[in-house]
Amino acid sequence: MLFVGGLSARIEGEEMKVTAPGFAGGDRTSLDLPAPQQKLLERVHAAGKPVVLVLMNGSALSVNWADAHIPAIVEAWYPGGEGGHAVAGLIAGDFSPAGRLPVTFYKSADQLPPFPDYHMAGRTYRYLTGDPLYPFGHGLSYTRFHYGAARLSTPTVKADGTVEISVDVTNQGPRDGDEVVQLYVSHAGVPGAPLRALQRFERVHLKRGETRKTVFTLDARALSVVGEDGVRRVSPGRVQLWIGGGQPEGRPGLPAAPGVAAQLEVSGSAVLPK
Repeated sequence: MLFVGGLSARIEGEEMKVTAPGFAGGDRTSLDLPAPQQKLLERVHAAGKPVVLVLMNGSALSVNWADAHIPAIVEAWYPGGEGGHAVAGLIAGDFSPAGRLPVTFYKSADQLPPFPDYHMAGRTYRYLTGDPLYPFGHGLSYTRFHYGAARLSTPTVKADGTVEISVDVTNQGPRDGDEVVQLYVSHAGVPGAPLRALQRFERVHLKRGETRKTVFTLDARALSVVGEDGVRRVSPGRVQLWIGGGQPEGRPGLPAAPGVAAQLEVSGSAVLPK
């Protein structure tokens, strides 16, 4: 059974006159599925038939109840005129999904601190310290991928230099599919640095059993951090790298993203233009 829900342009946008629970004009006071849809979804689930929830929306939804009770959730966003065919083909297994979330799905708006200024503390995957409902970069597949050890062109890079990182990705699952290889960079102990930052990604198609080398190059900008003074700098010290099909840390109850860790030493420092 399919249940299609979510938001629409009638209630999702900016400077709108929306008077409904969870909305204040164009602002959202709740990230939950609209209450009438939630009640209907629970009644459909109570019928005892397996349900696939298809979400159509332009921003994140806190579908906690669905995560706990519905066996499959498809995030379709606003898929356009061919969206029905695409979703039907996905559910039928005509192809293996490979989409990855471009935003964080929070458990609740309560996870977000007040927004009196443009400081991002506690917001987005870069600064959120709690567990999200679904992390940025998350996505499932009908096949399985394995990452070999990461290889660095040099273990130490100068502040104005570049380093090449390569990793072998293998499709170990039962069918062909795409993997989105993501490279995250972390700077522990550097003031103003995010928990991690996505610096490179590549979508690769792998046939069943196929292995392919994916190569990324990190330059000074990719290794830099904007400090609390607004200056972008490359700082000396150890940089942690993660190359995988999602972030290195998810949350309990979600499959761990396959991937491999590595580290790099940066020597010297540099100030970069904004």
